This record gives sequence, C-alpha cells and structure tokens, in this order.
Amino acid sequence: MRQIVLDTETTGLEPSQGHRIIEIGCVEISNRRLTNKRFHQYINPQREIDEGAIEVHGITNEFLVDKPVFADIAEDFLSFVQGAELIIHNAPFDVGFINHELKLLGSDIVRIDNVCSILDTLSMARQMHPGQKNNLDALCKRYEIDNSSRTLHGALLDAEILADVYLSMTGGQVRLSLDGSEQDEAGNAAEVEHKPVERSQKLRVITASEVERAEHDKRMAAIAKACGDRPVWQQLEEPETVPASPVTSQ
Repeated sequence: MRQIVLDTETTGLEPSQGHRIIEIGCVEISNRRLTNKRFHQYINPQREIDEGAIEVHGITNEFLVDKPVFADIAEDFLSFVQGAELIIHNAPFDVGFINHELKLLGSDIVRIDNVCSILDTLSMARQMHPGQKNNLDALCKRYEIDNSSRTLHGALLDAEILADVYLSMTGGQVRLSLDGSEQDEAGNAAEVEHKPVERSQKLRVITASEVERAEHDKRMAAIAKACGDRPVWQQLEEPETVPASPVTSQ
C-alpha cells in the first residue's frame, strides 16, 4: 500500500473562524520504506497569522507574502496524495483544514477523505498507550526517535518524524504469544511466513577426542566434589534397582 505521512501548519486553530493552511508537508512510504518522494509547499493564506500560531511554527506573514495561494498548488497536492492512505497525527485537525481549503476552492473533490483513506496515529497511540502522553514529542521519546532538530513545528519536518514514529509503532519485533500465535508490539496478529531451512550439504558430526573426554571427566568430578553430594547426572546414570519380590514359605 502507498502511504503518505502528512502534516500542516495553519494561521490558527479553527477553519470555521476563517483560519487557513500556510504549509503542507508530505513524505511517501511504499512497502514500509520511506521513498525519496516529498511534497512540500508554503502557502499564502491571504489573511494574518495569529501571534500564538507564530510562536508554535515560527512562520511569519512577511515570509508568506510571495508564496502561492492554495488554488495554485491544489492540483499538484491532490495528484501527489491521490489514492494513498494518509497518516496524520490528530487527523481531524489537518483533514478539517484541507477540506475547508477544498470547499473554498469550489473543487469537485470537496473532501480529502473521498480520495484518500485516513489513519490517525494519535488515536492509534491512545489505544496502545492509554493514560500516557501521546503527542509527537512523547512518542519520539518512547520509541527513541531523534527529534533534536525540532525546535519549532514545521510541516515537512514533523511529517518525516511522524513517519519514523509510525514505522516504529507498527513494525516492532514480532513476538510469540502463549498460545503459539505470533503478534506484533501492538498485540495484533502478525503474518509471518515460515520456510524450511534448506541445507546444501549434510552436517558434519565431530566427536570428542580422548584428551577432551578426559578433561571433561576431570571437570565433572571437580563439580561433583564441590557439590558435597551425588550430583543429579550421577543419579541418572545409575541403573534403576528393582526391589526383589518377597519370598513366601510354602
């Protein structure tokens, strides 16, 4: 399955209040491997950015003055994500903003979830780690993902970090459960193909030499002496004695 890890930055928190997307960052995963395909675009929102939002992502109004508006990049963006599964942390936030932009555009595609499936890693993390912090920084710490370069939020950087987190969350070491079935770290059944080992030649059997046997007997005798009693292996080596049947007089 082709997957796209996506993140956005915005002018504020609520599209219903007229807030807009100012950055989109996407990275592609194919067959559980990051590819070199990226989509990254800063966008002129045609409105002012809230001060609180600038403190989070550091993107200023002046920086976006000469950037394209959403209508100019919408076709390239939709072409990049078409048919993929979108992996988003706190998906309702980003999906809500993307759908708002598509609605303003008057696009025939009025909802991004009409052309892509959506996977919310925040919802996944809450199920896997209930009662714990599950923001991106907390997940990086939990899964030992290096996010030292993340001093401010940025759509492309956060998408790259989330890709590493998602792969760690879903591709952990397979373990055996008590019933013999195999599960991943999330407790889901894991499909593991078992193949017989094919040997190109018969294994050689190498027997111990007389010297090696003598050294072995010497070592075992020393262990037996240190035990102060007959060791288990000596008891096992002794022939089992069968009690004699009682003799009865006629």
